[in-house]
Amino acid sequence: MTESIVYIVDDDDAMRDSLKWLLESRGLKVELYPSGDAFLRDFSRDFCGCVVLDVRMPGMSGIDLYTRLRARASTLPVIFITGHGDVPMAVSALKKGAADFIEKPFDDQDMLKLIESCIKQDRAAAVKRAEKASLAQSLERLTQREREVLKLIVDGKLNKQIADDLGISIKTVEVHRSRVMEKMGAGSVVELVQLVLKSRA
Repeated sequence: MTESIVYIVDDDDAMRDSLKWLLESRGLKVELYPSGDAFLRDFSRDFCGCVVLDVRMPGMSGIDLYTRLRARASTLPVIFITGHGDVPMAVSALKKGAADFIEKPFDDQDMLKLIESCIKQDRAAAVKRAEKASLAQSLERLTQREREVLKLIVDGKLNKQIADDLGISIKTVEVHRSRVMEKMGAGSVVELVQLVLKSRA
């Protein structure tokens, strides 16, 4: 899995440097950006970790940058740093899916807790995405007939009912069924059904 990085986007040099020092003292990898434009130039959907983003910046605001990241289908958790007057703006960003916000002046431990929780959340989401991609590949490998058999297994039908529905022999259903189990890496029908449901989630 790609290394988790905390991306700090803030036009305040002192804030960027103090956050970098705080996070690196906890063994976290940090990258600094003085503006939303600078971050967008580097941004890739492969980024892992989280973004700590100042709400109020000259030029592109933190909210603008957040909107653009969402438009690019970014799944990175975003924590907004906000001054007292910007709380309503941060709350509105939370409603649009931001991870959290923290008010200045903030407590270092609170910030660390928030960041560590976001990194954990991002890693869990990345594992889930990888599982789904792997399941999608397994499903792709099934032949048309194997997919038909799989659908009927998931519907809870027995071999005899599947054979009747598809107009094939029970023996042929058994062959298809065992190939489906093998290709999907399932040890039981219950596991097979769980895998299919996971791929749809």
